[in-house]
Amino acid sequence: MLICQLTDLHVRPVGKTANRVAETNMLTERAFRAVARLHPRPDVVVITGDLTECGLGTEYANLAKMIGKWLPMPVFVIPGNHDLREPLRQELRHLPGVTADPHYIQYAVEDHPVRLVMLDTLVTGAPHGELRGEQLEFLDRTLAAAPAKPTVVGMHHPPFTCGIAHLDGINLRNRAEFAAIIARHRQVERIICGHHHRPVVAPVAHTIATIAPSVAHQFELSLDPHHRGAIVLEPPAFQLHFWTPSDGIASHTVYVEDFPGPYPFILTPD
Repeated sequence: MLICQLTDLHVRPVGKTANRVAETNMLTERAFRAVARLHPRPDVVVITGDLTECGLGTEYANLAKMIGKWLPMPVFVIPGNHDLREPLRQELRHLPGVTADPHYIQYAVEDHPVRLVMLDTLVTGAPHGELRGEQLEFLDRTLAAAPAKPTVVGMHHPPFTCGIAHLDGINLRNRAEFAAIIARHRQVERIICGHHHRPVVAPVAHTIATIAPSVAHQFELSLDPHHRGAIVLEPPAFQLHFWTPSDGIASHTVYVEDFPGPYPFILTPD
């Protein structure tokens, strides 16, 4: 099974930029085109939050048009801290799982070799994430329902520290409780996240958690604890998670841009 993970699109109304520097609509559509050209085609696309910049209905409507134009495979979304649940529900209600729960945008995807459990870590009006008690119960109950099926958990806010101080201040707040639940369910093979606009890998309980880079702008890498953070226009990218029954999940970071090549390997004669 091939899972394509896109994250942190920050879509704007037509003609608007994000943070006055990032042409996120163009960058999102360009990433969608790159996904559409992949061979083999991904079985599913997962978008792990910050679908829009401001949670406006016009932003979600713009995103819906781009999804419909470029992504024929099933698309599964969850909110990030820049999103708002009700406009997301309204404009993306045609996407599977979006309206499955009356309070949160959380659901399980059952009809593939790998089960997807999609979590809603949004705290409205705050940059950090949290899973409330009833959401932790949903996670525990949902994982317990299929203990033998390989599972990927998707969420926006990473449940670990990464060493970038301003990002560690806005990750998942109750990550110890989350990790305790994951530890009870050995079938969880990967936790996939967004939010940090950088590729990062860390252990959580028995499994691996990964952060995909943004398909738009990235955050500057600095391990200086006093650094306040800044946007850098490093190459946009996304991740492909390739699962096989024998070896589990291997993850690839894929750059959106076209680069020179490919060139054949030609060895220089001795």
